[in-house]
Amino acid sequence: MADQAIKVLLAGGGTGGHLFPAIAIADELKKLRPDGEILFVGTKGKIEARVVPEKGYRISRIWISALHRDFRFSNLLFPLKVGVALLQSFFIIRKFSPDVVIGTGGYVAGPVLWVASMLGIPIVVHESNSYPGVTTRLLSRRASKVFITFEATRKWLRGIENIELVGNPTRDILGRVSREEGARFFNISAKKKTLLVFGGSLGAASLNRAIAGIVTDLIEAGIQLIWQVGEQDFPKVSAMQIPSTGKQSEQQLLWIGKFIDRMEYAYAAADLVMCRSGATTLAEITRLGKPAILVPFPHAAADHQAGNARTLAEHGAAEIILDDDLSARAKEAIVRLISDSEKLKRMGEQALKLGKPEAGRVIAERILALLSR
Repeated sequence: MADQAIKVLLAGGGTGGHLFPAIAIADELKKLRPDGEILFVGTKGKIEARVVPEKGYRISRIWISALHRDFRFSNLLFPLKVGVALLQSFFIIRKFSPDVVIGTGGYVAGPVLWVASMLGIPIVVHESNSYPGVTTRLLSRRASKVFITFEATRKWLRGIENIELVGNPTRDILGRVSREEGARFFNISAKKKTLLVFGGSLGAASLNRAIAGIVTDLIEAGIQLIWQVGEQDFPKVSAMQIPSTGKQSEQQLLWIGKFIDRMEYAYAAADLVMCRSGATTLAEITRLGKPAILVPFPHAAADHQAGNARTLAEHGAAEIILDDDLSARAKEAIVRLISDSEKLKRMGEQALKLGKPEAGRVIAERILALLSR
């Protein structure tokens, strides 16, 4: 298909961990085939509905949501939603007529990939986590190619031969912003040590509680904070009364927000990152060589976030604090690490060794090769 424009449909969303790899793949495909046409499929009210148009891509929406493990009345609607989502996916695919459909996980990808496979359209699956999600486990056997981030994923996908270990694609904009530009974006000083705290695109309540209890101490110790708290905790956190720090300039020492749209600026300004250990987050910090304190989400399927975190910790790129230990250990770990420039440098160097910045381009090249057969 080298002589004709390609059409690519990407499905993945609900969280940034599923969405941003899809955007990274789309960006690489556009570089390689600027004449290509790309369409995303997502859901209304989730991160993809806002971010995808901001990135310059079109998006169609289907009606689907997660099936929660605990009982919720919304679960009663799940069978209906699946039926509607399959029908919507069918009409989207028939109208767009893609040459390939790529799924990067999350409940939105399942109906789209299933319909595409039934229509005989090649499907490609990318799995970010070490333990594959439901969509990957159900549809990998129908896929022309399955890309994985961790070698450990293979044991969950036994009998599937078309698997390739490539890493997790990250956005090319990461690493192109200077520390000074990052500090200016958040109106903080480029000369002071800065901690970046975030719990993923949806926030993390336990991280927020821990930081709320020590934020004044950190600021008084001369540490600046960029703190993404998520939608749910933002009203409570933003209403906190932070004592005056006696600063003599217009620059602030604390930035609090629901969501950081331009993470490249946050990473650039940060000396140390404190975050969950989702696969996309780890792909970003290893691409950039950022030292981290990782707090694995304790309820992740097969405890895969703990496994992700151990990979970095065993290589000296990060320290781990378990969720239950946050209140007792957070302050000591932050102050100790951020005060030790040599330690931060060594951790950053080890993180860089684990990064796979070429993952997005490799996936894009493999997809184009698949279409040229």
